[in-house]
Amino acid sequence: MSIILTLLLIGISLSMDTFSVSLSIGSFNISKRKMVILSLIVGIMHFFMPLIGDLFGNKIVNYLNINANILLGLILWFIAIQMIINLWKKEETIFEFSYISIILISLSVSLDSLSTGFGLSAITNDIILAGFIFSICAMSFTFMGLLIGKYSSSKLGIYGNIIGILILIFIGFIHIF
Repeated sequence: MSIILTLLLIGISLSMDTFSVSLSIGSFNISKRKMVILSLIVGIMHFFMPLIGDLFGNKIVNYLNINANILLGLILWFIAIQMIINLWKKEETIFEFSYISIILISLSVSLDSLSTGFGLSAITNDIILAGFIFSICAMSFTFMGLLIGKYSSSKLGIYGNIIGILILIFIGFIHIF
């Protein structure tokens, strides 16, 4: 039981970045279909990334020389720029993400799960259970963030959108520097 609690707490901590990004994305009027798709893909990524991390460990990091924080920060800034452009159009449109954007966002917020997978076998031998718990947490937090962002945007109007953009820029800044 303590292993499940430990995995749940790790899953919640891994889901915090996706929650904050989802708050910002939800502040724009994205369709419910895209909200569900984004949540599902983030959940799927949070399932497979720890498995990949456990299988390949440090070989991936050494071979590709990935700096996940800088990659995440740049992607968040790119999304913020897209949102600013749509905000300046002053049209009440649904902010549409392409499927490639959804996959890139999902991948960027799931990279921390990859690094968690490197040491996951020290915590548990049941990597599938860990991936399942991480997946459910990430999917839930993503959807909650999108809903809260969408609700706050409808109540705050354009100010909600500006707050969402500022949150993305700030989170991107933290990850880059």
